[in-house]
Amino acid sequence: MMQAALPGDQLAEAAAAMIGRPFRLYGRNPETGLDCVGLVAASLKAIGRNPSIPRGYTLRSTSIAKWQACFERSGFDPVDGEFRSGDLLVTRPGAIQHHLMIAQTPDTVIHAHAGLRRVVRQPLAHDIIRVAHWRLAKPI
Repeated sequence: MMQAALPGDQLAEAAAAMIGRPFRLYGRNPETGLDCVGLVAASLKAIGRNPSIPRGYTLRSTSIAKWQACFERSGFDPVDGEFRSGDLLVTRPGAIQHHLMIAQTPDTVIHAHAGLRRVVRQPLAHDIIRVAHWRLAKPI
């Protein structure tokens, strides 16, 4: 009997299907463009989940409290330890900026890259500032 894919594996697979899609700030549609929040939302929708998206977020912020509530409503639990396929990573690329990435492996992430103007797969930089780490729970 074949074992069903774990929710995280499904999420990573859905995110990988978005690689090459255009970047668009506040974008929510894979056809017209995604930002990091849009990538997470589109990937969740692709696996049949109902994402909760933060409203009114800005490019610069000092708190991720609004995001945390949305992660919980979307079925994520905070975790520690090594990254697994489908884990959601909150990073801080700048002093007052946060960014979301989806782990494909413990060392590889998929994210909407503003500089490259598309969704990409990249090695996880070892010097990246990690703010939070979330894992998709099994469906209820």
